[in-house]
Amino acid sequence: MKTGDQIVQRLPWKWGVQGKIFIIGGLGFMFDAWDIALNGFLTPLVGMAFEVSAADRGYIATANLIGMAIGAVIWGSIADRIGRKKAFTITLLIFALFSVVGAMAPNYEIFILLRFLAGIGLGGCIPVDYALVSEFTPKHVRGRVMTALNLWWPIGVTLAGVSSLLLVNIPESWRWMLVLMVLPALLIVWIRRGIPESPIYLSKRGAEEEARRVIDELVEKTGASVEAYVIPPVVEEKEKTGFMAGWEQIKGIWTKFPGITFAAWFLFGTIMTVYYTALSWLPTLLAESGAGETISFLGTTIMAAIGIFGCIIAIALIDRIGRKWLLAIGSLLSASALVGIGATLQVTGLALVLIAVFGLVVQIVIPVLYAYTSEIYPTLYRASGFAWASSFSRVVTGLMPIVFSAWAFPVLGVTNTFIVLLVASVLAIIVMSRLAPETRGKDLDNIGIESSTPNSDRHEEVDSASSELLVENARDFTHQDSR
Repeated sequence: MKTGDQIVQRLPWKWGVQGKIFIIGGLGFMFDAWDIALNGFLTPLVGMAFEVSAADRGYIATANLIGMAIGAVIWGSIADRIGRKKAFTITLLIFALFSVVGAMAPNYEIFILLRFLAGIGLGGCIPVDYALVSEFTPKHVRGRVMTALNLWWPIGVTLAGVSSLLLVNIPESWRWMLVLMVLPALLIVWIRRGIPESPIYLSKRGAEEEARRVIDELVEKTGASVEAYVIPPVVEEKEKTGFMAGWEQIKGIWTKFPGITFAAWFLFGTIMTVYYTALSWLPTLLAESGAGETISFLGTTIMAAIGIFGCIIAIALIDRIGRKWLLAIGSLLSASALVGIGATLQVTGLALVLIAVFGLVVQIVIPVLYAYTSEIYPTLYRASGFAWASSFSRVVTGLMPIVFSAWAFPVLGVTNTFIVLLVASVLAIIVMSRLAPETRGKDLDNIGIESSTPNSDRHEEVDSASSELLVENARDFTHQDSR
């Protein structure tokens, strides 16, 4: 007999059912992109407004990204404790509140603090959104849907670029850039009220009655055949709170899944450093090379807009080529394109062409990275496992603006700094190839366990031995380590 999780993962895809979750989750993801991209535009504008030195301007992106790193860990843990739905809404509210207050900051120090606090709220959006959408998505379209979720990222970055271009010439434009970003975010908070809790999460938490209600509604709304299913029992254990909860959480993912975790952290750290370096520094680097302010902002906007096509390519290829091959090829090409940008900054036209190439390739690899990381951990570790990998990358990318401005660029130069990132990308590809599994076409929670080949459905029915394995896994993925 099938489990409730298997019923959910074998439902037909309907835009009026799972598609609503995809759109609502994607809109939250869009504001994450908008906010991060805005750092690149805010850095020169806020620096001039408060007369901040070039070296100290790096703290704008650093404060926001470090806040997001902390937020990802906090909200990944909270989402595994209180549920995806509640965390889904609270994260965006916190982001909106501190962004609005940040627009009224009277000095640079307070502005940095408020960007940090806004980051704590927004940092929870990605792991929570990905956990929720992945757990509602049928496995036969999961790769494409999770990759398509990243279409919202270049849309958000494009909106950041377009809004900045429209507002750049008005007095105190940076304040209005923040306000404009927050207004639609508040609308999404209201829309999010109507989404159900993840039935896979509910079943793993022992809420059988509520899980069955959501599963039965999904079966009815998608028009799937009604069949009996079981909700495997879970072992109740005393949950740890506070610091101990975080310690047990990170200990769990490293002791139970060391290879996967090392590969995920390394991939996240290198790929996102390459991307955020371009996103945060291109306006400044172009301006310093002689391009005007409008052209400097245009470069990031071009990179984001063409990235939409990169996401579409990723959607078309992810279930054909597989996650690992796309990650390997895409991360190598994007890091190489960044090196080319660094070498041609003085030739503005050529640099803009390479920026467009970078935007296309990097938005092939990032959607695959996010989809891949949301699949390789079991359900009770999904949000927190993703959150820790994302958080690690935020810490690394948050420190990079300071490292680049204070040391790397002055000592190594822009091009050599980017070559170092290329070497790190190659090492991450090697680690992934050795330690991480391919996830294409496999059931969530059985990745790395089941012996089926990609795209095989020959485990449609769970025999008695498999049922025992699932129950044993349920005991293993207990609350003390997943929170």
